[in-house]
Formats: sequence, structure tokens, C-alpha cells
Amino acid sequence: MKTGYRISAALIACCISLSAWAAVTASVERSHVASGETVQLLLQHEGSTGSQPDLGPLKRDFDILRSSSGSKVQIINGHLSSLSQVNVLLAPKHDGKIQIPPLEWGGQQSAALELTVGGSGGATGEGAEATSDTSQQVFLTSTLDQKQPYVQAAVVLTVRLYTDQALYQASLDLPASSNVLVKQLGKDRQMDEVRNGRSYHVVERKYLLFPQRSGKLSLNGPVLNAQVQDTGRNNRMFGNLFSQMPFGGIMNSTRPLRLHAKPVELNVLPRPDSADSANWLPAQKVTLEETWRPDVTQIHVGEPITRHLRLEALGLTGEQLPELNTIMSVPDGIKVYPDRSTVADSLQGETVLGSRDQDIALIAMRPGHYELPAIRIGWWDTQHNTRHEAMLPARSFDVLPALAGSSSAVIPPPAKQENLIQNDSASQASSIEQSIGIANTQTWRWISLALGLLWVGTTAAWWRERQRVHHAQPANLIGKKMPDNAQTSSIQAASAFKAFKRACSDNDPHAARQQLLAWASAVWPEDIPYGLNALSRRLDDTKLIQALRQLDRACYTGSKWHGEDLALSLPVPLAQTTSPEKKNTLPELYP
Repeated sequence: MKTGYRISAALIACCISLSAWAAVTASVERSHVASGETVQLLLQHEGSTGSQPDLGPLKRDFDILRSSSGSKVQIINGHLSSLSQVNVLLAPKHDGKIQIPPLEWGGQQSAALELTVGGSGGATGEGAEATSDTSQQVFLTSTLDQKQPYVQAAVVLTVRLYTDQALYQASLDLPASSNVLVKQLGKDRQMDEVRNGRSYHVVERKYLLFPQRSGKLSLNGPVLNAQVQDTGRNNRMFGNLFSQMPFGGIMNSTRPLRLHAKPVELNVLPRPDSADSANWLPAQKVTLEETWRPDVTQIHVGEPITRHLRLEALGLTGEQLPELNTIMSVPDGIKVYPDRSTVADSLQGETVLGSRDQDIALIAMRPGHYELPAIRIGWWDTQHNTRHEAMLPARSFDVLPALAGSSSAVIPPPAKQENLIQNDSASQASSIEQSIGIANTQTWRWISLALGLLWVGTTAAWWRERQRVHHAQPANLIGKKMPDNAQTSSIQAASAFKAFKRACSDNDPHAARQQLLAWASAVWPEDIPYGLNALSRRLDDTKLIQALRQLDRACYTGSKWHGEDLALSLPVPLAQTTSPEKKNTLPELYP
């Protein structure tokens, strides 16, 4: 019994002694490395532990590229010993004397270490300018075209990579931030340059920076990641440095290279009080141009005329320019139908040239003399710190009454349009005539009276025929075979819908409208929807209503129309919408 107590006490004492011996040690392979080179940090924990070291304090001055861990347990002369190891590959973020802080692991702390980065050796990372150290093999430079830009104005950052050795799997990145937007400008340029008697291959890349707020801003500098040969030999490189070279360096071992350029510092100026209040356009140059189709000074009521506006700004992107239809005002009596604007960016010298184009259709609804006001866009000259205006002069033209018998004021019906579509066009023409006050009203009154009498007669004949068919129809047709006239309507509806889909593919708005209304007349023969507005109410679908409005507008203005949206909105014919008097539904048709 006493022997058991003695063994237990010995085991407890052994465990206490092991925990007392437990310690964390840290060591580096070298205490001095060149800029851009990496360093191996080895952490060792004596004694068993199930935890991992806290590497967070390292992130202030180092990038942790990778880490690996392992452990070993051995018994020597009857004594149990265990050792845990963590190997960390570190890339210093800057030059100078850097302290590797104490790291905690399992309740124990390692001692602090000091590492010297920079000086003679391999690679050097730089900020604004390169130094004259002839021992540098790889280094970065970065320059700004201005250090005091206006808020949201473009700043050009030129980054150059100098190297006299081969780089494999290289990449150059400039991280963006919430305060500064970053966009690469153009493509990389490659050249050779002799610097301090040493030949370098140079890769130049330009970035556009757009500060989003005023005041002092700091953006992390460019970062180069690459693999270099570990032999120390200076080999000439070839090809694009930033292309992936998976077979590069197969015959020789490589080591990682990571270069940090100095942060980019900006002192951003606020928007001046004298700047334009509607639009803030800080640029080097702004131009506004227009073209007219047709370029005439006289048009008739209902005839469309297209105004093309183009706005260009040197030092801004197209997305920063305002929508052009919002800066144009028109007098009463003219309706405006703007098309979707297009933006583009191109390289112009050492900066970007942004542009925005837009077509705007104008239609006069009544005759008279009209004058479009001048268009003025204020912008801020960043080179001379003054306000300027891009202007288009006022333009006037005369609108004459619609030509007698002209269909320019209405949707021109197709050559072979059916009677129901002609009736729809006549009703639309009557509505437009009332709003624009077409001359010669006496003639139109007689025509309207004749059309009204014709419509009354047609309605009476249709009602008599409907009553005759209704009384002649047997009562036991429910559930029986569909009558011949119903089958004929189904065939006509399917044929018209196929023709409608073809018209959508051909982007032919008039044919699409004609066939769509022909399909509707076959689907609802007893309650025909006359016109696209009536059809949209019948279908009662938000997406379809918008697509039908675009079709109606294209037929009215003669503008370009893309039928893809309408074809996707109505991929197959919809079932008949029931009315309060009729509950039957038409069988679904497929084109």
C-alpha cells in the first residue's frame, strides 16, 4: 500500500517537473535579410500541448505566407519528452529594424527577436523614387502625377518594376479601399533601362485613383509576389513578367519574393464653392456635341426627329458623366423619348478619356414655332482651378400641320393588316387628332360618321349571326369534340403566334404588333382586344405591359426595337382571361 502511494507521488512530481520545464522558444534562420526576401520563424514548445501559438501580433509588420506544424515524443533513459514545432514563413512589410514580438503558446511566451530588413542583398521595395544602391536586383518605384487632387478627380499612379533576374509566377497588385477607387489604365509596357551602370528589365503599369472624400488619405502601395531562383545567378528574363510560367525554375529551386512599395499618400481637396451645383465634373477638358437626324428646321406634326448628344471628359470615366436627357429641357407641345445611353473609356495620353452617347427622339404634338433652350454643363478645370462651361446653343424649328392623308402622326398599319387592326389604327388616329387639332375638321367629321355607321352595321350583323348559331347549337356539346370554327381559330392563333415570334427575332415592330393582335383576335373572337393597350390590360402582367409599351413606342416613333425582351416575356401563349359572363378557357397553344 505504501508502495502505491510512493509511485503516485513520483508520477505527480514528474508531471510537475515536466510542466515546469515546458517553455516556448523562437528563432529565425537569419537576423538580416534583404528587402523583399522572406524569413523562416521556428517556434518550439517543450512538453505536450493541444493548442496552437497566437500569430496575430506578427501581422503588424509581416505577411504570413504559410505555416506548418509537427510534434515528436521520445523516451530517453526512461524519461518521457515531447516537443511541438510550428514553422512560419514571414514576408516583412517594410525595411528597417523590425521586432518579432513575444508570442504566446499554451500559457507560455517566447522571447522577442530583432530582424534587420534592407541594405545589401537581393530585392528592395521602394515608394516614390528608387535609390542608387547598385546591389539591388529587384525593386519597385511609384510616382503620382499630382499629390493634391480634387475629390473624385482622376489621379494617375505609375508603378515600375525593375529586375535583373528571372521572375516566375509574378503578380503585381494594388489594393483598393473604401476611400479610394482603383482602376488599371491600359496595358503593361516593357522596356530595358540602364540604371547606375546596371541593366534592368522594366515593366510599367499605370493605375487611375479616384479619391472619394477630401482630406489626407493613405492607400497601401503596390505589392509584388513572385518566385526567384535560389542560386543567386543573374539570368536574363524573357516574355511577359506577369504571365504564369508553371515550368519556370524546374531545373533550379526557387524561393518566394514579396515586395511592398510605400503607401500612396494623397491630400485631397474638397469641392470648391464656386463649382457647378448640379454636376461635379473635375476634369482637364470637357466637350459637348450634337447631331440631328434629319438635320432640318421644318417638320410636320407627328414626325420624329432624333437628337444625338455626346459628352466627353478628359480625366473622368464615362460612368462619372451625367445622363444627357436629364440636362435637356423642351417646351410644351414636344414629347421626348430617350434611348439608353452608352459609355466608353479610352486611353488618352497619360490619363483616361470618358464619353457618354445618347439618342433622344423628339415628336411635336401640335404645329407652331418651337425653341429648344441652350444646354449648359458646368465643369471644373483641374489644371487651372477655374470653372468652365460646355454649351450647345439654342435651336429653333417650325412644326407644320400634319400632311393630309399622312400616316406620320399615327402608327402606320402594315400592308396586309386585318380589319380589327385597321379599326385600332383608326381609333388611335382619332385620339391623336383631337389632341393636336389637325386642320380640315369638317372632312374628318364626315369620315368619322361613315366609320361609325359602318361599325354599327357590322355589329348588328355580327349579333344576328351569333344569335343564329346559339339557337342552332345542340345542348349536349359540352365535353364533345370542338366545333370546326373553334378548331379553325386555334390553328389561326398558333400560326399568328409563330409569325409573332419570327417578327421578334427579326426586330420588326410593325410585323410583331400585327401578328400579336391577330393572335389575340383568334384567342378572344367574341371579345377582341383592339390595340396593344387593351391587350396589356387583358394579359395583366407587369413585365408584359412594359414590353408592350416599348413595342407601341417603337411603332409610333420609328426608333430601333429589340424583340428579345417581348419574346422572353411571352414565351408561349397565355390562357384566355375569363370575363364575368364567360367561364370557358381556351386550350393552351404552343408555337
